[in-house]
Amino acid sequence: MKLYSTNNKDLRISFKDAVFNSMPQDKGLYMPVEIPQLDADFIENIENYSLPEIAYKVASALLKDEIPAEDLKALIDDAINFEAPAVKLDNKTFALELFHGPSLAFKDFGARFMSRVMAYFLKDGEQLLDVLVATSGDTGGAVALGFLGVPNTRVTILYPEGKVSPIQELQLTTNGQNIRAIEVKGTFDDCQALVKQAFADAELNAKFRLTSANSINISRLIPQTFYYFNTYAQLKRQGLNDVIFSVPSGNFGNIGAGLLAYKLGLPVKQFIAATNINDTVPRFLASGVYEAKPSTQTYSNAMDVGAPSNWVRIMDLFNNNVEELKQIVTSYRFNDEETLAGIKEIDSKFDYVACPHTAIAYLAIEQFRNENPEDESAAVFLSTAHACKFPDIFPVDIAAKIEIPEQVSALAGKPKQAEQLDVDFDGFKRYLLEMS
Repeated sequence: MKLYSTNNKDLRISFKDAVFNSMPQDKGLYMPVEIPQLDADFIENIENYSLPEIAYKVASALLKDEIPAEDLKALIDDAINFEAPAVKLDNKTFALELFHGPSLAFKDFGARFMSRVMAYFLKDGEQLLDVLVATSGDTGGAVALGFLGVPNTRVTILYPEGKVSPIQELQLTTNGQNIRAIEVKGTFDDCQALVKQAFADAELNAKFRLTSANSINISRLIPQTFYYFNTYAQLKRQGLNDVIFSVPSGNFGNIGAGLLAYKLGLPVKQFIAATNINDTVPRFLASGVYEAKPSTQTYSNAMDVGAPSNWVRIMDLFNNNVEELKQIVTSYRFNDEETLAGIKEIDSKFDYVACPHTAIAYLAIEQFRNENPEDESAAVFLSTAHACKFPDIFPVDIAAKIEIPEQVSALAGKPKQAEQLDVDFDGFKRYLLEMS
C-alpha cells in the first residue's frame, strides 16, 4: 500500500511510515494511491461472511502485502472482538450499535486496530513511540484503552476543560501506566491545533518519535470501513439491498470511512452527514463556501468541531468535485433543543434510548425522508456511543432505562490524573520536554 499527501500527490510512502508519521510535514493527510475495487462476487455474497472475515477481506485489499495474511488475520481477530449489530426498529429503520467495545464508543474500532498495528510494526529496542491525541469526548477513552499497557508506547491525550462528560473524563484520566491526560483550558479545536503544531515542531520531532491516534492517522480510517460492509451484510440477510447511512459527524473521520467503503465498491445509495450547530460542512454544501469557525459546546460534545480535519480527505476522494460529492452526500444540522426532541421521539416510537449523537443521526434520516418521500431504502443511523456516557442530558424517565455497563461502574472512585494547561503551544511543548 502506497500513500500520498493531500497536499502533494507525487509523494509516495509505505503504510508503516504513514502509521508512525501520521501526518505529512506539508500538513496534508495521507491517502492511498490506489483504492482497489473489491470483487463483485464478495459484495454479491457478503451476507455469508462474518465481521472478522469481512474485515480481513477489506483490510487485505487495501494493505496488500504490508502485513502477511496470517498476521493480519490474527491482528483483526484480536482488535475486532466485539459485535456491531444493526438493531431493527421498524421494517426500514435500523440503529447501528457501534458501542459494544471496551470504551463504549465507535472509536474502539479504529483505536484497537491502530494500537495493534503499531505494536506489530514496533521492534524491540526501538525508540519509544509517543502518541499524541486530541479528543472532544470519545476518541481519548478509546485510545487510552486501546494502548493501555502496549509496550514501548506512551500516549498523551489532550481534552477541553469542562467539555467532556464525567464518564468520558474518567475514561481519559484514570488509567495511569503509559497513558497521560492534559486538561486544556479551551476547545477541542484548540487541542487539535496544539497536537498539529507539535507534529510540525522540529525540536520535538528531533527528540521524540511522534505519531497521532486521531482520525488523521490512516490506520484509524481503515478499520472504520469494516462496519459499513458488515452492516450491508446484515441488511442483505433480511432481503434489503438499498441502504442509506446517516452518520453523526464532527471531525468527519467516520463518514470519511464510509465514503472510502463506497469507493471500494460498497453499494450505498446515500450518505447523510448529520451535524450539530457546528455546521461547517452543511453550510459548505449549501453555499459552496468553506468557512471554518470556532466550535460551540453542545449536548453532542464529540461532534463539537468547527474545523473538521478529515474533510480534506473526503474532498480528495472526489477529486475536489463538489457536484459529484453532493450526488452521494447530503448534510443537515440540528441544535440542542432538536436533539433532545429526537431523543424523546426515538424513545416514544421505538422504546430505544439513543445518545445525543445518535439522536442527531436519526433526525437527519427523518428529514431526508420528508424531503424524499418516494425513497424506499433501508435507513441506518449510526449509534456511536452508549447512552450512559451522557447521564445529565436525558429526561428522568428515559435516564431510568439506561443500563450501566460493568466497565463504567468500575471507574467510580478512581482518582483523576490530569495536567492542566492553557491554550499555549510553548507551555505544551515545555510539558512534553520536561516530562520525557
